[in-house]
Amino acid sequence: MFLRRQKTVQVEKREEVETAEKETEIESTIEEVKKEARKKRRLLGKEKTKEKPVVEPYSREKHGELVTAKTFEGYREVDRYWVYEPYVFVSILYNEDENDYLYVVNEPELNPVELEIKSELEEKLRDVLLFEDIEDYEHKEEVLKNAVDRLIRDFRIKMEPVSYYKILYYLVRDFVEYGRITPLMKDSLIEDISCNGHNVPLYLFHRNYTNVATNIVFADEEELNSYVINLAQKCGKHISIAEPMVDASLPDGSRIQMTLGKEVTSHGSTFTIRKFRDEPITPVHLILWKTFSSEEMAYLWLCIENNKSLIFAGGTASGKTTSMNAVSLFIPRKAKIVSIEDTRELMLPHENWIPATTRDAFQGEIGKIDMYDLLRAALRQRPEYILVGEVRGKEALTLFQAMSTGHTTYSTLHADSVSGAIHRLENPPINVPRPMIEALDIVSIQAQTYVEGKRVRRNIELTEIVDLDPHTKMLRTSTVFAWDSVRDEHRMVGSSKALEEIRVHRGWSAKELEEELERRKKILEYLAEHDIKDYRRVSAVVHGYQSKPEKVLEQLGIA
Repeated sequence: MFLRRQKTVQVEKREEVETAEKETEIESTIEEVKKEARKKRRLLGKEKTKEKPVVEPYSREKHGELVTAKTFEGYREVDRYWVYEPYVFVSILYNEDENDYLYVVNEPELNPVELEIKSELEEKLRDVLLFEDIEDYEHKEEVLKNAVDRLIRDFRIKMEPVSYYKILYYLVRDFVEYGRITPLMKDSLIEDISCNGHNVPLYLFHRNYTNVATNIVFADEEELNSYVINLAQKCGKHISIAEPMVDASLPDGSRIQMTLGKEVTSHGSTFTIRKFRDEPITPVHLILWKTFSSEEMAYLWLCIENNKSLIFAGGTASGKTTSMNAVSLFIPRKAKIVSIEDTRELMLPHENWIPATTRDAFQGEIGKIDMYDLLRAALRQRPEYILVGEVRGKEALTLFQAMSTGHTTYSTLHADSVSGAIHRLENPPINVPRPMIEALDIVSIQAQTYVEGKRVRRNIELTEIVDLDPHTKMLRTSTVFAWDSVRDEHRMVGSSKALEEIRVHRGWSAKELEEELERRKKILEYLAEHDIKDYRRVSAVVHGYQSKPEKVLEQLGIA
């Protein structure tokens, strides 16, 4: 009886396993069939589009311009450039009487018939796009264009090529891109975009013209509220009257701060966008902009390669994070790096890099992951270099503990001088003990300043933490490089403890150290003179020099 029962159990188990295997096989077969069907549907859709284009391709020579320049009384045009050719160009206008610049976005103008067609297509698209399978398409614009073409065929709408492309631009702008601020997001010369409420022009910070008003205005309060809610949804966040403030990252990586309604901002909903660069800033950019000299960069290159810790301090928008990102290019190619930020800003060419970002709580404090949590986790990952977006709380103590135990760390801090940086580190809410600050090697002080009436960013000084005086308990510092504001030059004004430690560690003589710095300076000057600033090419030279210095020097023709 027992053997028969055991046999029955074994048979039942075998049948269960066979059934599970069959179900898995059926599910995988169904999924394969679905994938094949989607593929065929996509290919058929593409073939149809290719066979019967809705309109002929746009040609500027044949069809003329899609957009014309706007004019404003009292202003004359001083600059013009495309941001999205052939749909949008920007005009910089100047008013001599008021010494005022105006940033004008020039987009295609729609006539009443085109506006009506656009409105009809917008209404129909909301229903059509619900049933689109976006997974099989690389670009959302392709999905939208195919849907628009189908609607035009189905409703037999007759359009001229110019009208078609003008309407298509607005549909892509509003459905896929960022709506009315899309031209600003596409302009690589803009750093910040600010909306200060309804019925107020949007302001921006332009690299060539600093703070400038634009011709973009959200006149209606409800329209602006709706737009801010839409921006929050693009970021995967929720904003409401109950929670009217949100910090987030846009899909392209730009940082955004939003407020909704008049709960916290009197003029209505607001948003401020700190734009994210597609191409990372390199040390060559900083040399060309005169933020640092080639000698300072050669010094930082040698220090970073030899594991010296560094903090970039300065005021708001002084270029702290930009400089930290640029000099991080000097980190050896295969070194393990962990970066920790509130919102992603750092971009490194290194493969052995773990970028970590904080996370807000789901409800109350549940699920919250802050800088301190990420830094503790990073120390368990055995990194050689730790990059922290900004120290402002209890995570600073952990960061300095990491420095004391041999980890190389880079971070930014809000302070306008070395003494100010030390004072901030020592006092609440950071509270780093003074003996621990001795583990920090270099402090870079950056500022926004003026040269010949133009606003520029400059590294004011590079200072080293020498030691802690045993009698007075004061930190002794040494300024190695300082900026001469009269001549707009960076000069070496003191001796370097960090370079002396590197010399001893590497077994070099004083002359060999000097020659090594000179070689690195010449490499950076060569890259700057030949306008080689693409981060891939710059990193290839930097990392090539770290492995085969003679070969790189020979290729660049440097003796």
